[in-house]
Amino acid sequence: MVPELRKKFNSEFTEEKYRAFLNDINESSGVIVEFRIAETPIFIARDFKEVILNAVNEIISYLTSEYYKKLSLKAIPPGFETPCDPGYTDMMALDFAICRDDDGNFIPQLIELQGFSSLYFYELLQNRMYRKHFNIDERYGGLFNIHTPEEYTELLRQVIVDDENPENVILLEVEPEKQKTRVDFECCRKAIGVKPVCISKVKKSGRNLYYEQDGKKIDIRRIYNRVIFDELLKRKDLNLDFSFTDDLDVKWVPHPNWFFRISKFSLPFIKSKYVPETFFLSDIKEYPHDLDNYVLKPLYSFAGSGVIYDVTREDLDRVTDRNNYILQKKIKYEPVIETLDEPAKAELRLLFIHKNREPYLVNNLVRLSKGKMMGVDFNKDKTWVGSSLAYFEHL
Repeated sequence: MVPELRKKFNSEFTEEKYRAFLNDINESSGVIVEFRIAETPIFIARDFKEVILNAVNEIISYLTSEYYKKLSLKAIPPGFETPCDPGYTDMMALDFAICRDDDGNFIPQLIELQGFSSLYFYELLQNRMYRKHFNIDERYGGLFNIHTPEEYTELLRQVIVDDENPENVILLEVEPEKQKTRVDFECCRKAIGVKPVCISKVKKSGRNLYYEQDGKKIDIRRIYNRVIFDELLKRKDLNLDFSFTDDLDVKWVPHPNWFFRISKFSLPFIKSKYVPETFFLSDIKEYPHDLDNYVLKPLYSFAGSGVIYDVTREDLDRVTDRNNYILQKKIKYEPVIETLDEPAKAELRLLFIHKNREPYLVNNLVRLSKGKMMGVDFNKDKTWVGSSLAYFEHL
């Protein structure tokens, strides 16, 4: 989207540079990355950056309003309430599709949001490797409100570890060694000393939690939560020793309630030109006549799981838990990223931490696609797709 930078990057690109870039990520992290990493970052000019920040301010203003805070309590399914909700989420992500409006101008469209963590640590590594192996203009950066990687890492340390000893802080996940995102877990361990622990290895004693290491019981004071509920619910074999609903002497980061409170549940309530028209399926009395212009999504799933893109009346009729589904107006991703063959579409995720009593924008990640949807299944045998990063022109 910055033509001179795109032309320069594409003309200087070689497969040898790309392979060296991938190898360096794997070697530096100590993990073989299983998801596809794109050949290119994207470049966003100052004028579109300002539009994106306007969209962010409008959406954040609503999400942090007292009205929405009260309303969002209804998002927590009965029986899933975790005690000691602090009233905010320590981490949050907003996902925007890059589109064009009716006048042909670029416009971000909010398609997903989550009061949950993301690849905060891996993105710092990816940023460093793009700069190391490709010629990235210094007038463009991937971080926000932050000047150095060290400052960014310190902010994350404050949010996750605070004043605790890192050994008393765990990154909680379901079988972390089997997750495709484990590269982020390893980057976290190297950056702030917090290591991943499987939820099945966490034990409870009274109101306290602990894990064992080298035959020693280690108290857990803080939990960097990476457990996705829909995955956890599928794992009846884990035989857990504690529940998220237990009253525990532990600090959750982010608090599990916000997995629900800021999620696709939020979309029907946000009325903005930056948010596609969205309805709870339970609120629809008569199906739209143009159903081919809508997509059906479950509220609490990730990575496109359960999404029906070409939705039919029969699909809608089959849904029984209609409160837990939304019908969202389709948006048209603009294939704006020029590559060596067909152009790619981009989805921008903005990453926030909680600072000074409000969400604080710190980083980003991007997914590039050439398929009908963003998922891996729609991009098989494609190049210049996958995990990427946006470099924004400094204001």
